[in-house]
Parts: sequence; C-alpha cells; structure tokens
Amino acid sequence: PTPQKALKFPIRTPKLENPGATFLRPLAAVEAPEKVVQLGDEISNLTLADAQKLVEYLQDKLGGTAASFAPAAVVAAPGAAAEAPVVTEEKTEFDVVIDKVPSNARIATIKAVRALTSLALKEAKELIEGLPKKFKEGVSKDEAEDAKKQLEEAGAKASIA
Repeated sequence: PTPQKALKFPIRTPKLENPGATFLRPLAAVEAPEKVVQLGDEISNLTLADAQKLVEYLQDKLGGTAASFAPAAVVAAPGAAAEAPVVTEEKTEFDVVIDKVPSNARIATIKAVRALTSLALKEAKELIEGLPKKFKEGVSKDEAEDAKKQLEEAGAKASIA
C-alpha cells in the first residue's frame, strides 16, 4: 500500500485596510417606521410553512404572483403599471385539498389516500384529521382531478386549488 497524500488548500483571508477592524453588518440607509420594524420582526420569526401561507394570502389579497412582489416591482412607476396589459399565466400546478370527511366515510377515505400516496396507515389517518388540509401539492391538472374524483368516490369532500 502506498501512503495517501493529503491535499492542502490555501486559506484565503480578506486583506483589511485596518487589521484590527471587524466585519459589521451595515445599518439600513433609511430608518424604518416602528410599524414596519414590528412587521419585519414577526415575519422573520415565521416558520417556512407559515411564510408560504403568507405569500399565498398576499397573492390572493393583492392579486399577483410572488414575482410581482419583487423589489423591482416596487420601483416601477405608478403610471407604467396602469398602462401595462395584465398578463395572466395559465396555472400548471394544482393542489388537492381535502375539505371534509364524514364519519361514515373515514375508512374509505383513508384507503383512497393510501392508494394515491405512499403514506402508511397512521400517516393517512392523521392526514384526514383537522381538515381542511392539502393532500397533494404541485401536481398536474389531470392528476389533481383524478385524485379529487377518487376522494369524492370514497365519500370525502375535496377541492382543487
């Protein structure tokens, strides 16, 4: 056996004008009002799931897409927004939501959920508790309609979002 050679990578450190200086996060150029600071603090403490729900809520409330909330959209002139034609994108991804499961259709619904997913019995049972819940996310229209049809045949009330 031949001895293994260790690879050495050079350590790159930034050259500082003042070697005693430390890196500090720059302060905001514009001081934000207290209301904005409170909102920012609350938003930064959200979980990813809650942040996604916030984005969806704002899209519904303000009638746009996530891309339209980008900083570039804020900079656009107010007159330009009124003149631009509204472009609606055709939705290609759909979510299937289980809205309600009657008590007499629970077992059939659990079986339908297990047939449509790779969930175990326990996970499928937990899924149909505390409704409404998203059952499938980001699926094609055909797949969403098929899943909705199977759930409704089992007795559940489902919708496509």
